[in-house]
Amino acid sequence: MEHIKLNTGVGQLAANLYLPEGVENPPVVIVTGAWTTVKEQMPAVYAQALADKGYAAVTFDFRGWGQSVDSVRYFENPSRKTEDIRAVIDAVAELDQVDGKRIGGLGICASAGYMLDAVAGNDKVKAATVVAPWLHDQAMATAIYGGEESVKGLLAASEQAASSDVPVHIEAASTTNEASLMYQAPYYTETDRGLIPEYDNQFNVASWDGWLNYDAQLSAAKQDKPIMMVASEAMALPAGAHQYLGKAGANVQATWLEDISQFDFYDQPEAVSQAVDIVVKHFESSL
Repeated sequence: MEHIKLNTGVGQLAANLYLPEGVENPPVVIVTGAWTTVKEQMPAVYAQALADKGYAAVTFDFRGWGQSVDSVRYFENPSRKTEDIRAVIDAVAELDQVDGKRIGGLGICASAGYMLDAVAGNDKVKAATVVAPWLHDQAMATAIYGGEESVKGLLAASEQAASSDVPVHIEAASTTNEASLMYQAPYYTETDRGLIPEYDNQFNVASWDGWLNYDAQLSAAKQDKPIMMVASEAMALPAGAHQYLGKAGANVQATWLEDISQFDFYDQPEAVSQAVDIVVKHFESSL
């Protein structure tokens, strides 16, 4: 694994390049993770697993997260992150160590939607996979976040934060802070899993507007890439995956695994192994 800097259309982004041993000019997969996360968390798990299978992989920190410096920090904005992925695709296509004509994408959880948006209609990408996809539309988001009144409150807080002269950040995950974004959430609050030193563990309150109004379903009807979803009815939002599949064409398929939770998909060896085998099979035929 090499630490690299990607000079992209959105600025310089910190990245890690994973290269397989003994493979010349390998295909490359860009791996992105769940909301609020950095490249050393679940993206690293999948990138290393792909390198072990003969693929190059690139993980990166989105603008304002981890080691990618930006004036706006911890901003979970789907449009902005999708733009970052597109910029990384362009930059990765120019890397000397990989075959820039064989690029795939792998989005985990929230970034599944961003990845699907980024690859649709993108001639530089041949195929993509999503693992434990979180694909909400506005109606789903409203239900998930407590109904219309609750969402109105979050949107008001978002608007106030966006107009503030001082950034408004809250703790992303905590076992003790009930005001955190993810109170007592597994993975994010466990030091042997997601709560690693590299994790920012912050959330910009101005993010709520873009997040709650995001529609990950919009790319389904126009999705032109071979897509494989790795999902489970036990994951956080299976309804989103089913809805996307219902709107997409035959090029979008899914493999449903038994009793694997959202967080187990992130880093548990058996769950990751099953997911990676499906991902690799898809890329073998599409890259």
